[in-house]
Amino acid sequence: MIANPKVLTGLTVLAILFIAGLLGGALGNEFGGGFLGSPLAVIELKAEPLTAKPIIGNFSITNTMFTAWIAIVLLALVSYLGTRKMSEVPGRLQGLVEIVLEIFLNIAENVAGPEKARRFFPLFMTIFLFIVTSNWLGILPGFGTIGRFEPADEFIHHKEVAAEKAGRHLDESTLKMHLFEGEESFVYLPFGSVENEITADEYHHHGTEKGQRAGVLIPFLRSANTDINTPLAMALIAMVMVHFWGLRALGLGHVRKFLNFREGPIGLFVGLLEGVSELSRIISFTFRLFGNIFAGEVLLIAMAFLIPLVGLIPFLGLELFVGLIQAFIFAMLTLVFASTATISHESDDH
Repeated sequence: MIANPKVLTGLTVLAILFIAGLLGGALGNEFGGGFLGSPLAVIELKAEPLTAKPIIGNFSITNTMFTAWIAIVLLALVSYLGTRKMSEVPGRLQGLVEIVLEIFLNIAENVAGPEKARRFFPLFMTIFLFIVTSNWLGILPGFGTIGRFEPADEFIHHKEVAAEKAGRHLDESTLKMHLFEGEESFVYLPFGSVENEITADEYHHHGTEKGQRAGVLIPFLRSANTDINTPLAMALIAMVMVHFWGLRALGLGHVRKFLNFREGPIGLFVGLLEGVSELSRIISFTFRLFGNIFAGEVLLIAMAFLIPLVGLIPFLGLELFVGLIQAFIFAMLTLVFASTATISHESDDH
């Protein structure tokens, strides 16, 4: 039996919230509930622009780009505050920064050796900090839920243009939008609006009721790594630096790893396989990070739709762990590839 009143009270509150969330979400809507739910958010693979029209030419600032800038500013701010008053007896923030840097410097030295670790450490540490900060920002309240309203006509037009570029016809009967309430400058999805959806075909034939506006939400904030361009950019930077360090350490010996004419056709074929392997590393880097973070975002959206309030709490903890692990894997692989690229593999070297 639970004798502690505080524990009993906490468990009772959690049970009430869970039942309320279960009855108030999309699952409860099937049994006459759904009083807390809202329609399932529109999930887009590509990043959405923050403004309806491009800023300069065809250039638009996307929500993932904006979030990446926030992550950079946060890291710069922590770095500044943690080092502006350096002392032999560190304060809390300086101590935290020193602990994190020391842990990862020791990891780098164990993998690459003391000399090489100092060379690789800035990129290794920067990649880890940026990825983990971007990943953890993505689970904060407001991400994916606050943004600008894109009216139905604008949304349908964008989808038609995309369909034409892909060489297909847009099926308006499958294109879903939400029914928002409120004025032009401020719209919202009320509680209990799980079924407040409309297709583009229904919108063109029947329109909307008075006080309702059809369209979609374009979030202002979205995790940077849910845009495939961000992991791809980091993968390219990582591999370019790996080969730069390899050339710097081995010179033409690094090139002969891929163009090996000394050992005949077999050596040349093995070198070409090595080149394909390098390209596959970029692909693996990109899709491992993008796939895990994007899937996590979809999971959180789905759980918030099915069981509001407490349904997504366990998955928030899971996403914290996944965000940390993915950052560590990306940074560690960069370190390992850089270390192996600077080691000579000539047949006469031992």
